[in-house]
Amino acid sequence: MTPAERLALLGPDVIAHIHDLVAAAPPPDAELIAALRPILTNPAKRRTPLADTAPAAA
Repeated sequence: MTPAERLALLGPDVIAHIHDLVAAAPPPDAELIAALRPILTNPAKRRTPLADTAPAAA
């Protein structure tokens, strides 16, 4: 969706309100950034399961 489409759908008042909320939000702390970095830098990468989470025997 383009910015023009969002503006047409939501209207300028809602867009301005969203911008105000985003501007008022505190910046993320270092721990959150570290947790999100692997997801944001390589979102399609599949994680390998942990050693103790092997599937049950059939």
